[in-house]
Amino acid sequence: MYIDGQWLSDGPSFPVYNPATGEHLGDVLDGTREHAASAIAAADKAMKEWAAKSAYERSALLYKAHELMMAQRPALAELMTQEQGKPLKASLNEVKYAADFLLWFAEEAKRVYGETIPSARSDQRFLVHKQPVGVVAAVTPWNYPISMLTRKLAPALAAGCTVVLKPAESTPLCAKAVFQILHEAGVPAGVANMVTASDPKPIGEEFCTNQLVRKLTFTGSTAVGKHLAQAAAPQLKRVSMELGGHAPFIVFDDADPVHAAKGVSLVKFLNTGQACISPNRIFVQRSILEPFLETLAARVGKLLAGNGMDPANAIGPLINEAAISKVDRQVRDALDKGATLHTGGSRLTDNGLDKGCFYGATLISNVAPDMLIYREETFGPVAAVVPFDDEDDVVAMANDTDYGLAAYIYTQNLSRAMRTFEQLNFGIIGINDINPTSAAAPFGGMKESGLGREGAREGIDEYLETKLGGFSI
Repeated sequence: MYIDGQWLSDGPSFPVYNPATGEHLGDVLDGTREHAASAIAAADKAMKEWAAKSAYERSALLYKAHELMMAQRPALAELMTQEQGKPLKASLNEVKYAADFLLWFAEEAKRVYGETIPSARSDQRFLVHKQPVGVVAAVTPWNYPISMLTRKLAPALAAGCTVVLKPAESTPLCAKAVFQILHEAGVPAGVANMVTASDPKPIGEEFCTNQLVRKLTFTGSTAVGKHLAQAAAPQLKRVSMELGGHAPFIVFDDADPVHAAKGVSLVKFLNTGQACISPNRIFVQRSILEPFLETLAARVGKLLAGNGMDPANAIGPLINEAAISKVDRQVRDALDKGATLHTGGSRLTDNGLDKGCFYGATLISNVAPDMLIYREETFGPVAAVVPFDDEDDVVAMANDTDYGLAAYIYTQNLSRAMRTFEQLNFGIIGINDINPTSAAAPFGGMKESGLGREGAREGIDEYLETKLGGFSI
């Protein structure tokens, strides 16, 4: 743990394992609620001096952290692949993405603008001022164990807030590496703190109930997000949440089915399907269903699963046994109710894969609304294809979910693209684009997929209060 500028090493610990091999990677301190309270107190103590620093001083620290992260990119990527499991190429991409947030918010720190507002009175002036919201408590997930940290830490620090982070219990070593970079970059004591714990519940309770915390930011499941928002409500803490998704991927009949199938294969199996923006329901217009499935089945069938350190492997492990069980339950349910299996559909145990949590890249079609996979987020390497006939029907089917994070549209008709873009109730929509994300673009969802936005200019606004001054002269 890292509290008030010091690394703590004494106390009970818990182990960290490689999900691909079962190898013991190390141990980290098992923090308690008291550790969380201590970290919050340190952040509160450091808040005044950090907020008083100029935007250029805070910016310089983030620039330095960006340089250090890029210099350490290969080592960070290897650590991520060992701890989280994703293929090394994907880990390298994520470290670059994580560094992008440090760079972007180093720049945005200098663009926190206020304004003056004309008054109806000649003797009055209105001045709008932006100031940091205060101590921030952040909770991050395991599926993107470095970029999800910088997406929260960078804007909070740029805005002048101090932070206490609780990383996912499955990937604390990646979080430790990020804080080592912040320490080396010169972050003052107490400005950025980290509490690791095998049981997140008491840490979350302290974050929600400690009056020194003025802002809670969380990325994870919708169920946990709802619980945290409810616990934070009595103090009316500022809350931002990036929660679950159930992304539709709509392929209209004017699109090239081969091109669309290639796009699906790339984004669906990214991070072994363990991404909140991963397509869950792939809607394909019936007239092009056959060539689409033929192309997708051929590509999915060639995806090799294994240790991410081997460049031949495109599919890494799922994070744990519970993830394996959830994915297999959805597949078995769909097949029992009439879905068609094209490839995959089972856990992988041959060639040493029995030591990890591997599930074969899977394609099923003829998926219907009564199946679990049509309703639940999968978070695994399963592509579920649903045929459709009518544009209005597919928009209604796509919107028929409590989630509203990401969606995708493939069409060559500009009018249809604009019409569908406007009608879909999702916060992020890729039109003939499987990667509609960037540090410069707002990321977040509608409905039960979250509150607020991360990245872009909106990202720093989440950590700022608006103060009005009315001056009588």
